[in-house]
Amino acid sequence: MGQPRIKIGLEILLEQPPVWVKTARLGLLMNQASVDWRMRYACDVVAEAFPGRLQAVFSPQHGLWCEEQDNMIETPHGVYRRLGVPVYSLYSDTRRPTAEMLEKIDCLLVDLQDVGTRVYTFVWTVSHCLEACAEACVPVVVLDRPNPLGGELFEGPLLDPRFASFVGRAAIPMRHGLTLGELARLIDEELAIGADLCVIPMEGWRRSMLLPATGRPWVPPSPNMPRFETAVVYPGAVLFEGTNLSEGRGTTTPFELVGAPYVDPFDLADALAEYPTPGLTVRPVRFRPTFNKWAEESCGGLALGFHEARAVRSYAAALSILACVRQLHPDRFAWREPPYEYEAVRPPIDILSGSDQLRLSFDEGQTSPHDVRRLAELDADAWRDRASRSFLYPS
Repeated sequence: MGQPRIKIGLEILLEQPPVWVKTARLGLLMNQASVDWRMRYACDVVAEAFPGRLQAVFSPQHGLWCEEQDNMIETPHGVYRRLGVPVYSLYSDTRRPTAEMLEKIDCLLVDLQDVGTRVYTFVWTVSHCLEACAEACVPVVVLDRPNPLGGELFEGPLLDPRFASFVGRAAIPMRHGLTLGELARLIDEELAIGADLCVIPMEGWRRSMLLPATGRPWVPPSPNMPRFETAVVYPGAVLFEGTNLSEGRGTTTPFELVGAPYVDPFDLADALAEYPTPGLTVRPVRFRPTFNKWAEESCGGLALGFHEARAVRSYAAALSILACVRQLHPDRFAWREPPYEYEAVRPPIDILSGSDQLRLSFDEGQTSPHDVRRLAELDADAWRDRASRSFLYPS
């Protein structure tokens, strides 16, 4: 495999190491998608480049090896046996590094692959790390990676801070258009964390680049994000988690399927023809999840796809699907009950969508195409102006 068109922060660190990295005790927040262009794990290349410096590995939701399939399945602490260093799970009895963990290190490196969607928990794990490290006076260095959805398009309304949770702690849209490094800068400023934060930016990445344009392969950062196509539909399809519809967990194409035993796939496809589904193609299907919602039951629904990734606006499309299901099956469709991602009171759909407006509007019968457009609305220019303070890359 030839070297790709861009270099990620991990590779820049190794090529141009700061003087301090050669003597500091290092921690590294990563998982099995944290690889260089040769598919070597970040912990291995850091340990090789800076012998004796790596003291601890930290892992986000789903664990170091992305083994845990669902939400709120915690991962125990462990050991990375190849190097003999401890692995501290930040999706366990704690979601932030403890003072005892941070005593072992002088600097925390962060190398995680984000997917460009607010509710993906990795960035909120980073936010907790920024807070803990600020308290412990430990610097944080983010080794930046591409946003697979690019940096020019935005979707979904801003999170209402009253609905902050582990799937959103800052007022950003569902599809935010930032890299993890840019997000860390924005969160540090807007949550007034005051961390000693540095981002090692990529070389060659432009905001117009979706993942295929980077020349880098997709490595699943979590078990239900198996391919780039999944990430494209995820900013909208993740809303299905907040309902009694299957989002395709338990199949080979999670988030690219939606349905339930009570849904007639052709009726749903016909109803959807009147609604906005920008860039999306839908195909009536039946599928049988092997676990999670409706396990081992035949579900009618839709397979979600696209011809051109850049054209997809999955948030509006997902609202359209929900509106149609709500109209076709008012007595069978239901919102999922908490708990969900450590939120025990608010309905999951509220913290996923970022407010109670979606749920209340649909419950009041406001499910027309006009209502969908209103609920999906975002002042993209205002968000771009606000986010641009954290930009590291040109358009």
